[in-house]
Amino acid sequence: MKALRRTISIALISAMFLSGCATVPITGRKQLVLIPHSELQALSADNYRQIVAESKLSSNKQDIKTVQNIGRKIALSTENFLRENGMSNMLGYFAWEFTLIEDETANAFALPGGKVAVYSGILKYTQNEDGLAVVIAHEAAHVIANHGGERLSQMMLAQFGHTMLTQALEEKTQTTKEFLMLAYGVSMNLGIVLPYSRLHEKEADRIGLILMAQAGYNPREAIPFWERMNNAGKGARNLEFLSTHPAPETRINDIKTYLPEALKHFNKLK
Repeated sequence: MKALRRTISIALISAMFLSGCATVPITGRKQLVLIPHSELQALSADNYRQIVAESKLSSNKQDIKTVQNIGRKIALSTENFLRENGMSNMLGYFAWEFTLIEDETANAFALPGGKVAVYSGILKYTQNEDGLAVVIAHEAAHVIANHGGERLSQMMLAQFGHTMLTQALEEKTQTTKEFLMLAYGVSMNLGIVLPYSRLHEKEADRIGLILMAQAGYNPREAIPFWERMNNAGKGARNLEFLSTHPAPETRINDIKTYLPEALKHFNKLK
């Protein structure tokens, strides 16, 4: 009987892993995602509404307009990106929203379904629309690459085990909701608590450059933006975006290697 149970358990786990295998666009990396997009969207919609309700939203009409205009262009760019990469089936997964939160913290984040929040404190480092497009496109890249879904799958599988994973999702317990926020690098008090892996960051940098380029923003601006963040990060306390999106010299060098790919898309628009 024990042998039979073990065989069934192995079969269930294998089925989950096979059904949950996805591919990151552009890089082609295989990832394990056990949470359906519909579940991710439902969880993130609830949490995003909570964040917006508990935050002080910006009243600067010009900054709000700029964030939303850039966001809309990036959103359209993601649609083109998905079509070009044979992922048209994902077009229905996103209902993009872009919110500017009044907070001196230099940060931004995005939740499943395209719920994006930018903290006003980062605007002093973006300085212009191309710089802000670097930030928004980077976060959008995390969403379409489903990095949060991948990490949430790993976290919940470790916490609940494969037999309890479905139940945890169906019941949408507070723990499940908090796990979603942790997976996307946002704690319930809006502080950053868990950075993405270096691999996820590299993928978001590369995809983000393409997204902003296709939206008509100059991807070359990524280098001076990260240089400004690096310089300001020395001794600064409110650069959580930098602390969770590490930007050493190696990162800037990586971005330089990605630029020719992105510039092909940018130059097509000229």
